[in-house]
This record gives sequence, structure tokens and C-alpha cells, in this order.
Amino acid sequence: MSQFPNPRSESDDATAGRVRTLVVTAHPDDVDYGAAGAVARWVLEGEDVRYCVVTDGDSGHDDPALSAAELSAVRRAEQRAAARAVGVRGVEFLGRADGSLTPSLDLRRRLTQVLRTHRPHRVVTHSPVRQIDRIRASHPDHLAVGEAVFSAVYPDARNPRAFPELAARGLEPWRVSEIWVMTGRDSNTYVDITDTLDAKRAALRCHASQHPDPESLDADVRRWAAAIARAGRLPDGRYAESFRVVSAD
Repeated sequence: MSQFPNPRSESDDATAGRVRTLVVTAHPDDVDYGAAGAVARWVLEGEDVRYCVVTDGDSGHDDPALSAAELSAVRRAEQRAAARAVGVRGVEFLGRADGSLTPSLDLRRRLTQVLRTHRPHRVVTHSPVRQIDRIRASHPDHLAVGEAVFSAVYPDARNPRAFPELAARGLEPWRVSEIWVMTGRDSNTYVDITDTLDAKRAALRCHASQHPDPESLDADVRRWAAAIARAGRLPDGRYAESFRVVSAD
């Protein structure tokens, strides 16, 4: 696993002495597909992990009788429950419109605010690069969040001249050490989640509005995680999640 500099040592900082990880995703359930097993492992290892979800996922259902506001409330509750399943207590929703995200300067400003508030060492997020041979792996919202997060990490969050109104509110510049990209391609890091696979499965089952067949979902998760472990050359019988780890220093 990666090594990070020591966190802030202020006595009033509840996360002093702990690695801080911030996961930034476009929709509820994105983190649970891509990284919930690793998150559960990091929590067990003593890390402080928080989630930031840019939308409420209010376009993620086919039932026209369910209003956007109702669906938003359902999906927020599901994501909070999924977070608890892997030991994460802090979940922040930015409330942007599902399906219409762009890596705008306004979104970069908001994400810079989040980064300077939580001051993470590791940021986990989507890839900003489209997979043209696997269209469902490149939702436009995912691409937009990935690009905005990369831009917020560098240069915005560390640049004292970027968004001076944030510094005026006491949010000083912060340097993230690494970005962990949730991706099925070009992975360079494999996290063994064998001991936390059940936590990942439990987190995904919390998204009941998205999964009418939980038994099939469980089987799919096992199959995917086993295939990733084989790609990472883990021993037989192990399960894994994969990432592209990028140094931000």
C-alpha cells in the first residue's frame, strides 16, 4: 500500500495521526461498484475515509411515477446505508443535476472547497478518459467528475491564488499526495479485498432501487472481483479491486 506524509498534528483534529482518504463520485453506488472493498479494508486499517457524491442520482430509475425528489431522497438514504456497511460515516452530497455534469470552473471551485476542508492524502475518483470500446464504462457524469477532480487536485487546491474567496473563509491550500482512479483498464495497483468482499456485497445490496435481483448481483460481484484478482496475479481464491494510482506530488 502507498505511504503518505503524516497528517496535521493539531490536538483538536480528530483525524490527527491517520491517513485521510476522500472518495469523490458522480452518483450513489459508484463507489460501491469500484472501491467499496478497498474502502472497507482501509477503514479496518485505521484510515479516515469520507465520501463526496456530486449528484443524488435522481435520473437513475425507469419508473415515471417516482418523482426526482423522491428518487433523490431514496438514493441518498441508500448511499448513507452503503457507507455504514463499510464503516464510513461521513457522506457529503453536492446536489448537482444527475446526467448533466460538466467539468466546469464552478464544479472545480466546489471540489476545491471539499478538498481544502477534508485535506485528504488520497483521493479516489473516476477516470477522466473515455473507453471507446466499452461505452457503459464511460458515463458522461463520470468523465466530468474525473476531469474536475484532477483539476481541483492540481492546480486548484494547492494554488494559493486559486479561488481566493476560499482562503478568505479559512480554507488554506492543500496538496493531495495521490489520486486513485477506479478503472478496469491500465491498472497498476490491485487491492486484495478477500476479507472485505462481504462488506462490499452488503454495500451494493443497500442500493435496492438499482438492483431488483440481489442474488444475481452477488454472483456478479464475486465473478468480477475474482477476475480482477487473476489479472493482478493474486493467489487462487482471492478477490481484488484495481486502480490506476497517479502521483499528485
